[in-house]
Amino acid sequence: MTHIGILCPTLTGHLNPMLALGGELQRRSHRVTVVGLLDGKTKVLAAGLEFLAIGTTEFPQGSTPQSLHQLGALSGIAALRYSLALVKRATAVLLAEGPAALKTAGVDCLLIDQALHGGSTVAQVLNLPFITVCCALMLNPEPDVPPFFTPWHYGSAGWARLRNQAGYQLLALLANSSMRQIADYRQQWHLPPLRSQNDAYSELAQICQQPAEFAFPRQFLPACFHFTGPYVNPASRESTAFPFEQLTGQPLIYASLGTLQNRLLWLFEAIAAACQGLDVQLVMALGGGAQPESLPALPGSPLVVGYAPQLELLPKAALTITHAGMNTVLESLSNGVPLVAIPITNDQPGVAARIAWTGTGEFILPNQLTVPKLRRKICQVLTQASYRQQAARLQQAIQASGGAPQAADIIEQVMSTGKPVLTTKPYAKR
Repeated sequence: MTHIGILCPTLTGHLNPMLALGGELQRRSHRVTVVGLLDGKTKVLAAGLEFLAIGTTEFPQGSTPQSLHQLGALSGIAALRYSLALVKRATAVLLAEGPAALKTAGVDCLLIDQALHGGSTVAQVLNLPFITVCCALMLNPEPDVPPFFTPWHYGSAGWARLRNQAGYQLLALLANSSMRQIADYRQQWHLPPLRSQNDAYSELAQICQQPAEFAFPRQFLPACFHFTGPYVNPASRESTAFPFEQLTGQPLIYASLGTLQNRLLWLFEAIAAACQGLDVQLVMALGGGAQPESLPALPGSPLVVGYAPQLELLPKAALTITHAGMNTVLESLSNGVPLVAIPITNDQPGVAARIAWTGTGEFILPNQLTVPKLRRKICQVLTQASYRQQAARLQQAIQASGGAPQAADIIEQVMSTGKPVLTTKPYAKR
């Protein structure tokens, strides 16, 4: 038995896949402890894993919902700036308290969310083997691949590379203070400086819950990078009541903007108006941004709930309208459901660009959204067979990718050999 530590943000989109992966490892008789902020404790314990809190002074109970309440009203670069400021605060706590907590816990290796800045530095100062886990859109930079926070299409032309370079420079500027913070600790701990973003990722294994078919063409991924497909465990999800008896049998459109940017209530109103008059039933999950009873009467009288049992609804859906959060997108495609995305911030624009790239749906940016435009996108994806065909293609790719069991095999191989696990399926440029 190995004692595995998990470091990841205390956010649903990161915790859900990590808890599914941790549950698979626990099923294989490993001990699994999630180290993070107090607001993740209830969810982790409900999933049957151990929890160790850090940052209880800087991030007391309830601080995460409070921060998300503020983030939920923002979009675009403003939301990205706010997210990076939160990352900086969380990174400071991780660097200050993480090493001692992990040493006391006695973990043998670490699974580190790729989005968690500073995680690899903590692992290296403790001389712990670690594996990078891409729960959100993979962040590995390449000249031909646009930065994660942009809705830009893939392009290998010279102008596209210059555009991408400018995007990466903007991201580096926005994240500069957090990177300086990490550099200071590395110098203090006599660790070599990080020459590039890729230096922060594991040389033993990097595992990604995207299937390869949902990634832009890649040329420079390390040999230890593995596309494993999504990590989903219904048993690790909190039970959610839902009035299934109110489903009418009409084609079901499931709309969710996740749990982060869910206070933009005008978007819910626009979605309802765009679906009004169509021969569909619209189910809207507010994700905690508001209570259904607090909303004004919406056009078309959609079925509105605070939270929905997403894994149970998606098999019944004809279309998902989403903010392009990675988990909702992958869970929709796992059921062969095409998408209309309204990406708001962080990696959502990049995920939306890949929805369009794969032909599994369409997207529209919030600052370009009107009800007629959104209605046209919805009708287009609902009525043109190619979108469902492409979603079915991705569904087959996900089914063949291995998911959490495949990822756990890779992790166990790293733990047993201490050597890099190289992919047997090199991802060549398409």
